[in-house]
Amino acid sequence: MSDADTSNPPVQQARPSPERPVAAAGPRVLQVVPSFWPALRYGGPIESVLQLCRHLAAAGCAVTVLTTDSNGPGARVEVKTGGEVELAPGMRVRYCRKLMRNSVSPELMTNLARYVAAADLVHLTAVYSFPTIPTLAVCRRLHKPLVWSPRGALQVWPGRRRALAKTMWDRLCRKIAPPETIVHVTSEPEAVSVRSALPGLRVAVVPNGVTIPDFAPRPPGGGETLRLLFIGRLDPKKGIENLLQACVILKRREAPRFMLTIAGGGPEAYRRKLVDLIYRRELADRVRMIGPVEGDEKERAFAEADVAIFPSYIENFAIVVAEALARERPVIASHGTPWAEVEQIGCGLWVANSPAALSDAVCRISTMPLAQMGERGRRWMVERFAWPAIAQQMLACYERALSSVGGTGPANDQ
Repeated sequence: MSDADTSNPPVQQARPSPERPVAAAGPRVLQVVPSFWPALRYGGPIESVLQLCRHLAAAGCAVTVLTTDSNGPGARVEVKTGGEVELAPGMRVRYCRKLMRNSVSPELMTNLARYVAAADLVHLTAVYSFPTIPTLAVCRRLHKPLVWSPRGALQVWPGRRRALAKTMWDRLCRKIAPPETIVHVTSEPEAVSVRSALPGLRVAVVPNGVTIPDFAPRPPGGGETLRLLFIGRLDPKKGIENLLQACVILKRREAPRFMLTIAGGGPEAYRRKLVDLIYRRELADRVRMIGPVEGDEKERAFAEADVAIFPSYIENFAIVVAEALARERPVIASHGTPWAEVEQIGCGLWVANSPAALSDAVCRISTMPLAQMGERGRRWMVERFAWPAIAQQMLACYERALSSVGGTGPANDQ
């Protein structure tokens, strides 16, 4: 399967077949996640897990996903529950109806042990959610190899909410987790946080992949206005207030002339806070908020930007950086993201997320050869982050987990 062929598939009704998948060349992998595609309200991880599963199946794994129909508090995706659906050859999903909150599902609990027992290996993607502790406990009891993806949840920053409660939860998870667990992280900075929160467990670094679009239109040259794009979830850790303060500085300088588009959804109270800040700082003529974007709307947002900017305080990977680069958009990424290499590759700037540093970076990049930078960024994504290659790295991680439990020795921390 080429990376260009990874458009989201429709959810289909299950074909008459046994619950256990047919034999495949690779291991039988059970993916346990609290929510799954098309639960797009949860942002980038939904797409990442979908594409990982699809490419693992294409590589020969029999992939089964055990999840819920959650699409946020009080919302559900319109999918079949009570049985499996097939999303792609070798990939089946069991959506369990949630009862409350984000992922509390008695149906998932009823099915968990049976699905774990039928798998060669379990891949858990969750930390502070309902399926986490039951999955850790069942894998320990049944001696199943476990790969655990926190997806950045264990990273610590000054604005982290409910820090004490999360620390106690981390300790409980560490006691319950099977001793051979491999914790999958997507960057070295995330690995540092995981080793602190879950001491003694092995860590494997496998980055996220990115879908490479067939065509990435280049930004037109010679325009008088530099078009900046922030795209992502609206959350305090994304540093959006700092970006708006940087816009105040840029407006006072009067050069370069710029327009910032903020694309993304989040809690209504926080969205209103950002809108209020835009008007109080007299930025309504330079900043617009367009809400969440997916599909064609997301592609249009990238196409209408010259530079993508990501001022987060902390990120485990920041998939939107890779998405921008895959579309030939140079980036400004903060030190809170693991993207220092953009400067070495020559496709962006890696700076502090303070208003002064962000405004200076915008001034610098406005004089740089954006088209050539975009081309370099896209080549980098194709060579290093395309999904088929990332799936092979994950398969290697699975083999280490399987060999460890099988008695051939522990996998090396990498």
